[in-house]
Amino acid sequence: MTRKYNFSAGPAGLPDEVLLQAQQELLDWQGKGLSIMEMSHRSDEFVAVAEQAEQDLRELMAVPDNYRVLFLQGGATGQFAMIPLNLLGENGKADYINTGVWSSKAIKEARLYGDIHVAGSTEADNFSSVPAQAELALRSDAAYLHYTPNETIGGVAYDYIPDSGEVPLVADYSSSILSEPLDVSRFGLIYAGAQKNIGPAGLTVVIIREDLLGNARPGTPTMLDYQPHAKAGSMLNTPPTFGWYLAGLVFQWLKRQGGVTAMAECNRRKAGKLYDFVDRSAFYANPVAVANRSLMNVPFTLADDKLDALFLQQSEAAGLLNLQGHRSVGGMRASLYNAVPEAAVDALIDFMAEFERTQG
Repeated sequence: MTRKYNFSAGPAGLPDEVLLQAQQELLDWQGKGLSIMEMSHRSDEFVAVAEQAEQDLRELMAVPDNYRVLFLQGGATGQFAMIPLNLLGENGKADYINTGVWSSKAIKEARLYGDIHVAGSTEADNFSSVPAQAELALRSDAAYLHYTPNETIGGVAYDYIPDSGEVPLVADYSSSILSEPLDVSRFGLIYAGAQKNIGPAGLTVVIIREDLLGNARPGTPTMLDYQPHAKAGSMLNTPPTFGWYLAGLVFQWLKRQGGVTAMAECNRRKAGKLYDFVDRSAFYANPVAVANRSLMNVPFTLADDKLDALFLQQSEAAGLLNLQGHRSVGGMRASLYNAVPEAAVDALIDFMAEFERTQG
């Protein structure tokens, strides 16, 4: 079997080392005679796996002691409702910044629960950049400020962390968590779907400051209240045990690579190569403002979109998978998450150069 290069935006590729270890342990986990998927989440063995995963994530991200780390279900999309239900408080006000599809979805969902103010938006320029700090119209009495540091679909990333003053900052880090160092203390809550840089789909990580727990609005379903999950160690019900286990293997793999600092250097190198090639070409183009180009998701278009289908057909034949852009924006997109090796980017650039030579 030959592994191909996977540029999927999610579910995304996992490190080969992690998949091989999971394969080796699939039928008989550490000599216990059963799979980790068949093991009780209450067993001493699985509890140890879960606790080690949390400890490793805390170490990788330097999570302060006054934050709780939760391993939940429902995906990042589930957090679009869970966050306002827990954080809006009595005045029901929150500010959101709109920079693309996912922040737009978060705004739409939050408006079901309170007074949601769009503090800044780049919709007018087709979400090709992010608002500057000075352009944000923030409310001092907002319960929180929400933003999406990396818009997976549009390939737009912030080049700064918004200053929300005394208002808790909430961020959807689904596409960029663990890709570079992050000062967690600047945030009230960070959340991320696992299927890009953490592990398989079905798991969601939430990092929440302890003072924000216990404030859910009356009538909030128990499963949508952060407090019971925190009290139960993310085992209020049966958690996605296999996803949690695989996430733990990814965290250990990241530590072996040198942690998030080493990953940031590699990610900058990978994305830099691809952007440099696109910028030098008259055949390919990137629609995002240079300062806001994502290191994780690189969208690009061809000079003639009639060639898109041929590009995808030939790239897949060359072992370069999942390069089709999201249906809402078209074009191409190469997602360069942590598990994508630099050799994959080199192979993609070689293919793009040859395609331009023959079709340009």
